[in-house]
Amino acid sequence: MADNTIGTAEQLRDPNYTPALHRAIPLGIQHVLAMFVSNVTPAIIVAGAAGFGFGSGSPDFPELLYLIQMSMLFAGVATLIQTVGAGPVGSRLPVVQGTSFAFIPIMIPLVAGKGVDALAALFGGVLIGGLFHALLGTVIGRIRFALPPLVTGLVVTMIGLALVKVGIEYAAGGVPAKASGAESYGSLMSWSAALVVIVVTLGCKFFARGMLSISAVLVGIVAGYLYCLATGMLTLEGVAGSWSNAAAFALPQPFKYGFEFSAAAVIGFCLMAFVSAVETVGDVSGICKGGAGREATDREIAGATYADGLGTAIAGIFGGLPNTSFSQNVGLIAMTGVMSRHVVTIGALFLIVCGLVPKVGGVIRTVPIEVLGGGVIVMFGMVVASGISMLSDVVWNRRNMVIFAVALSVGLGLQLEVMNLPAGAPNALQHLPDTLRILGASGILPAALIAIVLNLVLPHELRDESTEEISGGMARREGGVPGE
Repeated sequence: MADNTIGTAEQLRDPNYTPALHRAIPLGIQHVLAMFVSNVTPAIIVAGAAGFGFGSGSPDFPELLYLIQMSMLFAGVATLIQTVGAGPVGSRLPVVQGTSFAFIPIMIPLVAGKGVDALAALFGGVLIGGLFHALLGTVIGRIRFALPPLVTGLVVTMIGLALVKVGIEYAAGGVPAKASGAESYGSLMSWSAALVVIVVTLGCKFFARGMLSISAVLVGIVAGYLYCLATGMLTLEGVAGSWSNAAAFALPQPFKYGFEFSAAAVIGFCLMAFVSAVETVGDVSGICKGGAGREATDREIAGATYADGLGTAIAGIFGGLPNTSFSQNVGLIAMTGVMSRHVVTIGALFLIVCGLVPKVGGVIRTVPIEVLGGGVIVMFGMVVASGISMLSDVVWNRRNMVIFAVALSVGLGLQLEVMNLPAGAPNALQHLPDTLRILGASGILPAALIAIVLNLVLPHELRDESTEEISGGMARREGGVPGE
């Protein structure tokens, strides 16, 4: 229940209402705390896949700090575009933007083991994909028919399934330790740090209230961080070194890594833009329903999509990863009952300040990989759970079962077969051109394409004996009907 001292019930449902600053500032920072870990994690994952050195003495360490810095800065910029708006751009609703997990399965094959050299093509794809995403704002209302819960739920589930392996690898000690055959990989010490994070996160989520419950993952990571300091997995000298090696203030640099056109990157980012756009439509609808008790307008949905794409394109220019709306903040609005977009604007300004101070990124980077693993195990599992929740809206007749089965089998099968092989080993896509091989290896794009095409071309009206719902068929079999 909302605190009635913040404003009247009518004011709380108004996006243009601004609570008193002594209440608006904590509410804005609360939004940042709810998304902070999720926002910087994709940059760390992409850097790890590219082979960046994670130690403060590594030559790649400044690049890693820069990616973290840009994640914070352009999450704030994209959020401002949403909340403040300009012309048709921006929903002018309390939509929090952040770095998207959805694009990680596309980005990992693009950068795998290639270091800084891969970033020019990556950010070229981010820029062009962002512009394409913005164009979807002109047609988003007319293409939603092609993306029912059967398709979107499958895609979100596939995204989560593609990421869960990353969480386990991080919790066991990280990809570099695994690749080098280090004895510490998978040790009890590594797993203990991850388990501390998971246990504290679950404890805060289910047994605490208010800020502790909302920021459960962040609290869990702080607990894991302190555990690593207490057990010697992390030293104060290492933390001090990361702090001292990072600048106190730095501005973003346009095209820092150059610009390169890669067909695989452009196609991958443009296709995933559909998924991100649909996610944003859902979040905007959830905000309006949960915070204001009404449906989102066409202008709000189109404005949110424009802002989604524009925020991503601007981030790509300066070395930031793709942005999307953050679903966890939708739930936060429903819980607090505060619909004010100006509260979220305060949170956006806080993110921008953090993004301009690389020392913040330096401290974030000292979080042990095992601790981060405990956090992402929870987060990536929630992505899978969100996809399954979306699939619960599907009518599971045999037509939809076949579509889901074929798309999942091909997508997940390619993902498991291609992405888990050693470099240079033969794989199921080895005879395809490089662009198609990279796109196919994600598993997500083939699954999405198959589901969309089959959903559009397969007839909804099948023979009577083929359209019975699965639950009905099970009931008849359990009844022991003769001949079945």
